[in-house]
Amino acid sequence: MAKDKAKEPGLTRGSLLAAWAIALGAIAPMLDSTMVNIAIDTLSKDFHTTLDTIQWAITGYVLALAIAVPVSGWLMNRFNGKKIFIGAVIAFGLISVLAGISRDISSFIFFRLLQGFSAGIITTLMSTLLVQTAGPENVGKVMAIVSTPMILGPILGPVIGGFIVQGASWHWIFFINVFIVLIAAPLMIKKIPDFEPFDKDSTLDVFGIIDLSFMSAALIYGITKAADHASFNNRETILWVGIGLALAVIYFVYNRIRKNQTVLPMNLFARKSFAASSIGLFLANISVMGPMLILPLYFQNFRHFTAIEAALALIPQGVGMLVTRPMIGKMIDKIGAKYVVMVSLVLSLIGSIPLIFVTDQTSMIWISIVLFIRGTSFGGIMLPLTSDAYTGLDGKLLPKAGVGINMIENLGSSFGSAVMATVVATAQQGMQPSIANGLKGYHAGFLVSVVVLAAIFIPGLFLTHKKKAKSFGSSV
Repeated sequence: MAKDKAKEPGLTRGSLLAAWAIALGAIAPMLDSTMVNIAIDTLSKDFHTTLDTIQWAITGYVLALAIAVPVSGWLMNRFNGKKIFIGAVIAFGLISVLAGISRDISSFIFFRLLQGFSAGIITTLMSTLLVQTAGPENVGKVMAIVSTPMILGPILGPVIGGFIVQGASWHWIFFINVFIVLIAAPLMIKKIPDFEPFDKDSTLDVFGIIDLSFMSAALIYGITKAADHASFNNRETILWVGIGLALAVIYFVYNRIRKNQTVLPMNLFARKSFAASSIGLFLANISVMGPMLILPLYFQNFRHFTAIEAALALIPQGVGMLVTRPMIGKMIDKIGAKYVVMVSLVLSLIGSIPLIFVTDQTSMIWISIVLFIRGTSFGGIMLPLTSDAYTGLDGKLLPKAGVGINMIENLGSSFGSAVMATVVATAQQGMQPSIANGLKGYHAGFLVSVVVLAAIFIPGLFLTHKKKAKSFGSSV
């Protein structure tokens, strides 16, 4: 059986091992970003500081990650992708040690910024190198592999983080990364092939990288402030989102002057599958990742679960993800992204609409079944959208496509969290504190998720549905 798999066209045993090695290298940053959220209260007490100050350890990580994405595109163009990826993973492990032994809040936030920057390089290189490893016929299968750390992060991160904080100390949230890196590094060195620079002759687009980095950071920071204020109509959000949009306009003009010879050429969006995937991924990160913020709060506020119990209650959703993940990769390669997304959206709606009517008395068995169904659909939405973004692209455009997709996903997940927090708070505003009124806010949040999910059908219509993808060597 293993031999048969190894003989599949374009997907050798070496390619599979390389894909798993790359996925393993990405597990540490994926786990870390969710584990730290559990420790916020403990961190504020240990560092004798406010929750607002500690929040910068979370916000700073996300902003640094966003800034690293455009830089990653240039690194892939100019240097051996294997060395850059492994270097970023090892750097993440070393910086984790420094974050774990931090003596004051300033140094802790500084090391979190460095962690975020290295994580940005890891996540951007991860998907792009995997597309290069897979070949056009097997993008779906290999994208299913890369989804492993993405799935394990949200599922296991809060659980592991909760047990570490209660059983040991917050320091071990960072020290555990060292063990993951020590296992991953030798495998990556041995199994990942050398990746020649994608476009060694490309010049460093300094202005483009700076503009896109600050644009992403300004937009994400502004959106984060909306979540803090539970309103998009506040001075900080308007200021920073305005700066972000102004930088976006400047980039469009700059890209036109440079005739698409930039770190993220706008003519990528003229390609139907890339544009459809980009819109779909932005909406999917709102509708899929947004509720991940309010589901644990529902369990804690209305079912009176502890943080660990709330994380454990979400496991059926993660099991659903894991069950369908291998099948989805094969289906993408066999029938294309379009129909996989359409069927998965129907499943996701079946698993999301009941949440609009959930109460504090709803059976946990029923909730677990609904979350399991919801989880089975996630991979079928995210994986085809991600893989279709790369369909038919010339090899030199892969790093640039990776930059675009990662920026869109970062903005989408930040926007999703802010939208959910704002909708819940707005729906509860002015009401007498009660369980029924409190639930109205959560129902509104889940309703928004359902509406955005339904909207993904529109870009889904423009995804590919052919049995054979175009060659990576086709022209743009």
